[in-house]
Amino acid sequence: MAPSAMFPYPCLVTGVTVEWTATETRRDSALDSLRGLIVVAMALDHANFFMAEAHSPGEHWFGLPVWNSSLPFVTRLVTHPAAPGFFFLMGVGMVLFAESRRARGWSEARLIRHFLVRGLVLIALQFTIVNLAWQSGPGDFPTLYVGVLAALGGGMILATLALRLPAWALATAAVLLFVGMELTHPDAADWETLFQQPLGVALGYSGGNDFYWSNYPVLPWLELVLLGMAFGKWLRGDRDRAYRTAFALGLVFLAGFFVLRVADGFGNVEPRQDGWIGFFNVVKYPPAMTFTLLTMGFNLIVLSALGSRLSEHRHSNYFWQHARAIAQSPHGLRAFLAAMGL
Repeated sequence: MAPSAMFPYPCLVTGVTVEWTATETRRDSALDSLRGLIVVAMALDHANFFMAEAHSPGEHWFGLPVWNSSLPFVTRLVTHPAAPGFFFLMGVGMVLFAESRRARGWSEARLIRHFLVRGLVLIALQFTIVNLAWQSGPGDFPTLYVGVLAALGGGMILATLALRLPAWALATAAVLLFVGMELTHPDAADWETLFQQPLGVALGYSGGNDFYWSNYPVLPWLELVLLGMAFGKWLRGDRDRAYRTAFALGLVFLAGFFVLRVADGFGNVEPRQDGWIGFFNVVKYPPAMTFTLLTMGFNLIVLSALGSRLSEHRHSNYFWQHARAIAQSPHGLRAFLAAMGL
């Protein structure tokens, strides 16, 4: 049970003492805060496409865009952590949801059914509402587009099979996918020769034609879902240690990014361009190792900072404790007036 407390307030208008119970939420505010930040980043990226019409053609494995000025590139760069963050946080959320529902008596079959349905709904939304929105934007857009919602849905369905795995097994699977997808990635010279294999485009590498296009093949992004699930298990075991681990991993990821980028070979997919823009201009579709290391290094360090900061104040935030109590009160306006001392 979550801790709760009674808040009595004497109402000067009615003379009645209003009481209610405020139950402390079990949500982790650091996860919600990171999700909010990456939603803002995603909104900036999409506004750049729909409104400013200054979006890049995409950082594809067959060739990187050339940037002539720093502002458009930086605008694009700061939005890169959004997609990896969504996949990672989905993995964390799957584990935390599963644990909470098991505590309520849900069977494994019910849990699996829930995630399967949810994954299929995400895929359906991609091929209906979301694709219609993209097609209403500037320029030509393929009829059948495999975007981030489809990959999230597919990743959720596949990750359901791993719900019972321990954290070490999930982390190991994430590393194997991380390295394996890089090792098996086609050479840039094979661009346009593989597009008659829609399953390969949907699962392993991006590309397509005017009718069918995939930017988010499921398997290269699944590694982040599995990493998120591992973090969710760590979080359930020891919250403070999990956030310390996130910080350490973030530093390791960023160090790995710089090493691979300087080496300019394995892990980059495309050769590094000149200048500082070229150094940070990495392949996203599908995510090269350097893209994942850069963006998730940033995400993990930010998440660790949020977790440490919010942990310091979770027992001392008077305003939010009382605001939550007012919102949960069955007395409505009387409770609000009482809280104001009226």
